[in-house]
Amino acid sequence: MTISSSLNAGVTGLNAQATRLGALSDNIANSATAGYKRVQTSFQAMVLSDTGAGRYAAGGVRASTMRLIDEGGTLISSSNPTDMAIKGRGFLPVTTETAVRNGGQLPMYMMTTGSFRPDATGLLRNESGMVLMGVPVAADGTVPVFPRDSAGGLQPIRVQMNQFDSQPTERVSLGVNLPSTATIAGAAGDPYDMTVEYYTNLGSSERLDIRFTPVVPAPGDPATNAWDLEIRDPGNGDQLIGAHQVVFSGAATGGGRILSVTSTPPFDAAPAAYDPATGEIGLTVTRGGDTQPISINIGQPGEPGGMTQLSDRFQPVSITKDGSPVGSLAGVEIDAQGMLNALYTNGTVRAIALVPVVDVPNPNGMQALPGQVYRATPESGQFFLWNAGDGPVGTIEGFAREESATDVAHELTQMIQTQRAYSSNAKVIQTVDEMLQETTNMKR
Repeated sequence: MTISSSLNAGVTGLNAQATRLGALSDNIANSATAGYKRVQTSFQAMVLSDTGAGRYAAGGVRASTMRLIDEGGTLISSSNPTDMAIKGRGFLPVTTETAVRNGGQLPMYMMTTGSFRPDATGLLRNESGMVLMGVPVAADGTVPVFPRDSAGGLQPIRVQMNQFDSQPTERVSLGVNLPSTATIAGAAGDPYDMTVEYYTNLGSSERLDIRFTPVVPAPGDPATNAWDLEIRDPGNGDQLIGAHQVVFSGAATGGGRILSVTSTPPFDAAPAAYDPATGEIGLTVTRGGDTQPISINIGQPGEPGGMTQLSDRFQPVSITKDGSPVGSLAGVEIDAQGMLNALYTNGTVRAIALVPVVDVPNPNGMQALPGQVYRATPESGQFFLWNAGDGPVGTIEGFAREESATDVAHELTQMIQTQRAYSSNAKVIQTVDEMLQETTNMKR
């Protein structure tokens, strides 16, 4: 009887609207949950087969829900450098703290945002126990090759806050002016001394002594414009590690600039070569049996900068060097390309790990788990690990969180529609009930 089908249709309508209300309630309840992806309810008509001319059987409605994982929320700034969010498509690779503690194979999950902080053991984890994963960077700063279609190359990121670091000096640049009056006939020939600090392989501060001795011509001879340059290592028995004669130009064009540099043996150590293409003298210092190469840039022939011979004053204009003393870890930050860097109090920045961005063909097909965590399924397709900013994936933003994708005004509007639809379906059931009552009364 078609009147009975109307009753069934009304019941399915109540159930469908109840499902929609549940989804709306979840969305509104998580309107302040970072990274929350809203649930959308869809309705499909249930059509029964034709029962004959002039008769119609109501099939009712069926409701289905889908979490819109590919719909991102607005990014907002935060004060924590390891608050992370994906700007664009993709996910952060994470695993569970329990799996890390127990050892063995680590399951991979995905998040679009997370507030990660080092715990007591240094694991970079969020408040729900998800640990950020990445590819450890080698000591020389290079990223090893890792599989892109599996999590086999990923490891939990661990930050040891009590670690120290130093950077040995590799290059020193000398900006020194030598007096031109010291290389003319009758000059006193007194040397000029200076000291340059450098940092060893073990972070200690050492120095090199540099002496500039003018080459004075015989009485009546023209100026030599030449200086003997000696570099000694006082920390290693005052060893002579560099000896050169530097000749400056006296021409009208380019006067006072380096004209030529030649080695002047003998040496206490291996000869230090001068490279005119770079303007550098290659030195080697020794501490405790360990050698350390240091290049001292004095300038290129004919080029400005470096060493000059002008006027009548000895003047160290500038001395710059790389390297740093020992410093403690001050914090960690992530850049847009997913490189997690350790920042030290001495100014050193050292890469710790590369955090790749995970992508799947169908994000909405993933399984949603508590804590805004997702897992790949056959419906989502196989995941792939990209470098942040490459291919279809976005960049990683530090100091940022992703807000909930819920629009409260939109959800409340749909809630009004749901309420009216629920009342209408209840009215259908009430009407059918009254009609059945009239049918029953016909027997009286």
